[in-house]
Amino acid sequence: MSDDQDYIREPSPFNAVPPLVVVVALAIFVIECLFALGARGMVGGPQAVGWRLEAIQDFAFSNRAQAWMIENGVLRVDFLWRYLTYPFVHGSFLHAGFAAAMVLALGKFVGERMAGWAVMAVFFGASMLGVAIYGLLFPDGPGYYGAYPGVYGLIGGFTYLVWLRLGQMGENQIRAFTMIGFLLAIQLVFGLMYGGGSGWVADVAGFAAGFGLSFVLAPGGWAKIRDRLRQR
Repeated sequence: MSDDQDYIREPSPFNAVPPLVVVVALAIFVIECLFALGARGMVGGPQAVGWRLEAIQDFAFSNRAQAWMIENGVLRVDFLWRYLTYPFVHGSFLHAGFAAAMVLALGKFVGERMAGWAVMAVFFGASMLGVAIYGLLFPDGPGYYGAYPGVYGLIGGFTYLVWLRLGQMGENQIRAFTMIGFLLAIQLVFGLMYGGGSGWVADVAGFAAGFGLSFVLAPGGWAKIRDRLRQR
C-alpha cells in the first residue's frame, strides 16, 4: 500500500458538526434576530415590538398546563407542542446566543461518537424530560423557556462518552462528572449572589435525561444493556 493510501486527511471541524445540530442552532439564532430586530422596529411594523412576549406566552413551557393535563387526564396538542417549542424562545440576545453556541460546541463533541439523529434525540429528549420533571416538582411554577435543558442533556451525553472512555482505560470514572459539577457550582454562586428561581431543576433533570438516554443511543449502547440483562 502506498504512502498516499496510508495518509488520512484531518477532517474539517465544521464537517464534524451534525447538520441537524446546525439547523437547531441556526433556528435559535434566527428567531432571536427576528425578536431583536422587531423590538427596534426594523421588521414587522409596530406590533413586532411585542413578538418576544407573545412567543413566551404562546410557546414557552407551562407548569400549570402540564398540571392541568395530569389532573384531568387529558392531552391537549396546544399544551404538548410547548415541550418542543420552548427551547427556541429566549429572554435576550445573550441568552439565545450562548445557547446556540453551546448547542454547536456540544453537538460537535457528542456528534463525533453518535449519529446526528441520536444527538438530536438526546437534545429534544432531555428538553422534554427536563421540563416535565420540573413541572411535576413545581406545578405552580412560572414556566420555562430557553434551550438550556437540552444543552445540559448534551452535556449529559458528553459526560457519558467520557465516563465510558475512562472505564475502558481503567481510570476513575467519577472524573467524567467534572464539567457538570463545575457548572452547578457556578449556578449556585450566581443564585446566591443575584437570586435565582427553580428553573435550575429543569437543567439538572435535562442533564440526567441526556446521560441516561446516551446509554441507549450511543453506538453499541443497547447491545451492552441487553448483554447485561442476559447476564443477570
